[in-house]
Amino acid sequence: MTASPNPVIVDARGLMPPEPLNLTLEALDILPPGGEVILKLYREPGPLYDILRRNGFTHRTETTGDGEFHVHIRHAAAA
Repeated sequence: MTASPNPVIVDARGLMPPEPLNLTLEALDILPPGGEVILKLYREPGPLYDILRRNGFTHRTETTGDGEFHVHIRHAAAA
């Protein structure tokens, strides 16, 4: 069994749209099988969820106590 690669962190806190979306899509373009992108934001990225679903990705969103959203994204087949 091989270990999963380290997650790619996209820290988009404080960035204005569409930069968080663009950075996330760029990271997903090179995401290896079994890899994960973690997107960090100050607001929930609702429009991203449909884009992820349509392009074969799954996600899990966590909220932190200080109002951040951490979106964990993987290829749907690796979920």
